[in-house]
Amino acid sequence: MSGRPELVFNIDPDEYVDLPLYRSRGGFSALKKALASVPESSIGEIKASGLRGRGGAAFPTGKKIEMVRSSSVLERFIICNADEGEPGTFKDRFIMTHLPFQLIEGIAIAAYLAGASEGYIYVRHEYSEVQSKLHAAIRDAIGADLLGDNILGSGYGLSLKIFSGAGSYLCGEETALLSSIEGRKGRPRLKPPYPTESGLWNRPTLINNVETLANIPKILEKGAQWYRSLGTPDSRGTKLISMSGDIQKRGLVEVPFGITFAEIIGRCGDGPKPGRTIKAVNIGGASGVLVPPRMLDTPLEYKACAEAGITIGSGAVFVLDDTRSILQNVRNRIRFFLHESCGKCTPCREGLRQANIILNKLAAGSAGKNDIAALERYTRAMQDASFCGLGQAAGNSLRSSLSYYRKEYSDCCRKNGKTDHKEESA
Repeated sequence: MSGRPELVFNIDPDEYVDLPLYRSRGGFSALKKALASVPESSIGEIKASGLRGRGGAAFPTGKKIEMVRSSSVLERFIICNADEGEPGTFKDRFIMTHLPFQLIEGIAIAAYLAGASEGYIYVRHEYSEVQSKLHAAIRDAIGADLLGDNILGSGYGLSLKIFSGAGSYLCGEETALLSSIEGRKGRPRLKPPYPTESGLWNRPTLINNVETLANIPKILEKGAQWYRSLGTPDSRGTKLISMSGDIQKRGLVEVPFGITFAEIIGRCGDGPKPGRTIKAVNIGGASGVLVPPRMLDTPLEYKACAEAGITIGSGAVFVLDDTRSILQNVRNRIRFFLHESCGKCTPCREGLRQANIILNKLAAGSAGKNDIAALERYTRAMQDASFCGLGQAAGNSLRSSLSYYRKEYSDCCRKNGKTDHKEESA
């Protein structure tokens, strides 16, 4: 750790921070500070820090806590969304396995500030090791009076439980997650009302991502001004980036907002493999976009990325070199979403099915250019009319690849030498 500036997570892949080590580094001092002051003071500090949700939506965290606290309904819940079903994303898993007490402290602080006395960590079923480590960490925290009926002698209590999801990507959507905990099908609900008003069992519920909650202890420990100094005026703090694909150094890195994607890939990932060049980069996971190398000078900032049409999402960065097929990459993603779609709404269900049919035709060399036009129509329909975020985001890689790599689609139409008869008559 020496020689490196202190960030929020200070990643060391070989280190497991147990309770004694975490406390020796100042762990749970932020919780003690929050319990000793009025909640409004700590909420104000979180709002001043500029922390936004790190699960993809980027909603201001302090504001969300405040919304739950202001409810007239006294029974409230907190849920940590640890479903992490986005392919190519593994940041939350690292926090839960290596820094579990930083997460637990963040949950306890957020729960106290929101006025919640019962909470859940919703962990995907496939994360069995994570669940085991979290169970052990919760037991240790209860034994040290950091969870339970009387936290640090304050009179405030929080019961925290692990809920194992059933392996559905859709349960990463917060209202589908609520339905899953309630014992029903993990399908999204109509919003509004939002979970902050009517969430788990129709009670006000604070739902935040693992990375978001784990930011909170450092903010209260070191202050909003320290946190703001790590990022940019538009985007405060740091972001965990899950790096994979055709680069020399894969893994998890923590970077301050403002760094460019080219710097992330070059400095943190050591660039493409020897003799290879970057063809495209998928940013934001399977629900993110594919961008060409010329766009990698875009800074990691919410506004700059939005203006460039880049979705930061969960912070996954997957690099494709010049040996990769764009069509095959997109085809894999559409297949994934087709499998994960709940089928509730027609735009998502039928849009994905038709897109998959056309992509298969393109891969077989039997598609015409009118099929590409149809592909664009289906994508627009999915993004404009789908009920939930799955269908709305499922076409991101398809839409962006059609914008930047359209020639690959056109080349597939000509591969077998056939010409579309409708095009000839047009």
